[in-house]
Amino acid sequence: LLSSPWASPHSHNPPWSLTSGYVQGTFEMANKEENREKNRYPNILPYDHSRVVLTQIDGVPPSDYINASYIDGYKEKNKFIAAQGPKQETVNDFWRMIWEQKSAIIVMLTNLKERKEEKCHQYWPDQGCWTYGNIRVSVEDCIVLVDYTIRKFCVQALQDGCKAPRLVTQLHFTSWPDFGVPFTPIGMLKFLKKVKTLNPAHAGPIVVHCSAGVGRTGTFIVIDAIMDMMHAEHRVDVFEFVCRIRNQRPQMVQTDMQYSFIYQALLEYYLYGDTELDVSSLEKHLQTSHNAAPNLVKIGLEEEFKKLTNVRIMKENMRTGNLPANMKKARVIQIIPYDFNRVILSMKRGQEYTDYINASFIDGYRQKDYFIATQGPLPHTVEDFWRMVWEWKCHTIVMLTEVQEREQEKCCQYWPSEGSVTHGEITVEIKSDSLMDAISVRDFLVTYNQNNQEKQSRLVRQFHFHGWPEIGIPAEGKGMIDLIAAVQKQQQQTGNHPITVHCSAGAGRTGTFIALSNILERVKAEGLLDVFQAVKSLRLQRPHMVQTLEQYEFCYRVVQDFIDIFSDYANFK
Repeated sequence: LLSSPWASPHSHNPPWSLTSGYVQGTFEMANKEENREKNRYPNILPYDHSRVVLTQIDGVPPSDYINASYIDGYKEKNKFIAAQGPKQETVNDFWRMIWEQKSAIIVMLTNLKERKEEKCHQYWPDQGCWTYGNIRVSVEDCIVLVDYTIRKFCVQALQDGCKAPRLVTQLHFTSWPDFGVPFTPIGMLKFLKKVKTLNPAHAGPIVVHCSAGVGRTGTFIVIDAIMDMMHAEHRVDVFEFVCRIRNQRPQMVQTDMQYSFIYQALLEYYLYGDTELDVSSLEKHLQTSHNAAPNLVKIGLEEEFKKLTNVRIMKENMRTGNLPANMKKARVIQIIPYDFNRVILSMKRGQEYTDYINASFIDGYRQKDYFIATQGPLPHTVEDFWRMVWEWKCHTIVMLTEVQEREQEKCCQYWPSEGSVTHGEITVEIKSDSLMDAISVRDFLVTYNQNNQEKQSRLVRQFHFHGWPEIGIPAEGKGMIDLIAAVQKQQQQTGNHPITVHCSAGAGRTGTFIALSNILERVKAEGLLDVFQAVKSLRLQRPHMVQTLEQYEFCYRVVQDFIDIFSDYANFK
C-alpha cells in the first residue's frame, strides 16, 4: 500500500478484468415481465441467490421483488443491502424492505438529480409525515453539513398489530461530484465514521444506495470492509474483496476511478488514522496538567504539524496564478490560488487576465465555498478586491493585519478614512467606524455605477481585528472567539453569502481564522473536534493555510478557551 498507493496484490489485473465473462448467477426474478418496470437500469439487476426477498402481498408472486442485494462486510454476513435508488413506483417496496429487514441506517450516495437527470426518486417527506403503502414515515430532524445531511425518521408499520415505531436515520452524502470521485477522501471518511457511530448494535443490514446501487455503493462498502481488515490483519486486499462482492451483486465498483479512490481513502486512513477528539478528551490530548512533562504536548502537536507540512502543494494546479500577468498581482509568490477553487471575476471587455484575483473559495462547516481567503490588496489590485466583494455578494470582510507592520506595507488601505472613494465602477463610502475591544467595525456603503443603468448599493461590514501581532499569535483566545461570534451574527443578518477573509498574504492568520471558525462550529454542533483534518482540508484548498506550528497550537488553545468559557452552562463535558 505504501510503496505505491495504487498497488494491489494483483495489480496486473485492472479492475475491469475483475470479472472476465463468467456469470456468477441467474437473474430470473429480475427479468420477469412484471418486474421489469421496477428496475432503474435494464442492465443492473440483482442475482436470484443474493437478492432481498420481500414478503409476498396477498400471494402475488412478483410482490416479493425489489432491486436490492445482500452484501457481506469484512467478517459479517449480510452486513449491507446494496439497492438501487428508489423509483417512483418502488418507493413503497423500499420502505417495506427497511421495515422487514429491521434496518436502522440508510446510506444515500447520490443527489436526487444530477446533470438534470433523475438519479433517485425522493422517497421521504420534506416535513411532517407521509404513508408509503402501509408504512408511515415522519420526519423528526434534519441537519445539513457541508459534505452530508442527516435526516431522522420515525417509521411505523400500520398493519401487523401496529408494532412500536422505530427510528431510522438517513445519512445522505451530497458532495460526490457528477463525474469521477471526490477530490479528497476526507469527507467520505468522516461520513463513514458517522455511519458507524450511528448504527445501533442489533439493527438489521445497513441499506446503501446510489442510483444503480453498484458504483458509489460498492465503493463505500469496500472502504468500510477493508478498514476493518486493516485493523484485524494489518493488510489490505481490495481486489479479492471486490471479486467477492461482485458474486453477490454484479458490477460492484464500476470504474477505475472508483477503484483507485478506494486506495486513496485507505492510504489516507493508514497515514493519518482517526484524529477526531471528543470535547471531553481534549485536555488529555493536550496534556495540560502541569505535572506532565511540559515538552510532551509539544512533541504530540509538532508531530501532527509535521505530517501536515507533508501535504504536497500541487504546483501543476496553479497555472492561472503563475501566468506572468497574474504573478504581478501576488504579494507572496508561493501563496497563490489553485485553479479549481479560485475566485473568478467577470472579464473586463477586451482586457485579458481581468478575471483573476489572488483569492480562493474555502468550505465552511455547513456550506461549500463559505469563505473567500485572499491576500491584503496591493495598490493595483484594490479595484479587483472590490469587484470581488461586489460580484460575490459579500456582506462581511474580516481583516487580520494592520495596514503597516514593522515599517512595512502589509495591506493597501482599500477603504476611505472619510467620505468616499471610487475604484473603476465601484464607489466605497464610509458610514461608521467604531472600536470595540480589539476590533474596529467599519460600515461601508458600496455602490456599483454602471454607465446609464440604475445604481445599486449594498452595505458591507468590515471587522478589523487588531489583536494579532505580525510575528506570533494573539495573547489570548477570547478575542478570536468574540470575533468569530460577531462575524457569525453579521452573517445571519445578511443571508450567509461568502465571507471575505484576509491578512497580508492570505494563508497564515487567514487560515487560522477559517480553521477556528469551522472547528468551533463543529464543537458547538457535535461536541467533536478534529484540528488536524480541519487544517489539512484547508491546505488542500489553498497552500500554506495555517502557516506555523505556533498558529496550529493556537487553534487547540482557542478551542480549550472556548470550552472553558462555555462549559459552565453548555453541556459539553
